[in-house]
Amino acid sequence: MLYGADPKDKHPMKGFPQICFIKNTVSKPNIIIGDYTYYDDPEDSEDFERNVLYHFPFIGDQLIIGKFCALARGVTFIMNGANHKLDGFSTYPFQIFGNGWEKATPQPEALPYKGNTIIGNDVWLGYETVIMPGVQVRDGAIVAAKSVVVSDVPPYTIFGGNPAKCIRQRFDDQVIRSLLEIAWWHWDIEKITRNLETIVAADIEALRHCE
Repeated sequence: MLYGADPKDKHPMKGFPQICFIKNTVSKPNIIIGDYTYYDDPEDSEDFERNVLYHFPFIGDQLIIGKFCALARGVTFIMNGANHKLDGFSTYPFQIFGNGWEKATPQPEALPYKGNTIIGNDVWLGYETVIMPGVQVRDGAIVAAKSVVVSDVPPYTIFGGNPAKCIRQRFDDQVIRSLLEIAWWHWDIEKITRNLETIVAADIEALRHCE
């Protein structure tokens, strides 16, 4: 019995290496990727980590991406290590160059810290999207190509622009609540496979009664 692609396969589309299930290639412990989430890049789809910038281990922030997400080429995550001290006259990081300048080292609490960056399940991030530190893009959301996301994206909402703004909700509030309760991405893969036609349709009652 076939149950779709093997989530442990780096390149699930044979002969098409630009698609990569990146859970199998990410090595940094502070990047967590769900099953079936893929990165599409004809240059090097396995090296997704090069798109996670300023992600220094001593800061401790995590990038968490859920299951069944589609990440287009050039999607970039700016992490908290990019932040400079903002409350003084100069934002220049003198201290990193040493040689007497380390006296200007700020206290850790003086540096902006936005927390973990979290991408939900079944999220589509378009070409060259930029996600800023601490942003949460929730389940079922879509972000348009070349957007810069500086604030949280609600579930099943389409955002776009720089800075990214809400374009529209994909479904009404009641349907979105139901989708979040059903959370089909947590079903076992056999159940998902049996009900694919319903998952990709838009009949919430049919989805609710999947077995």
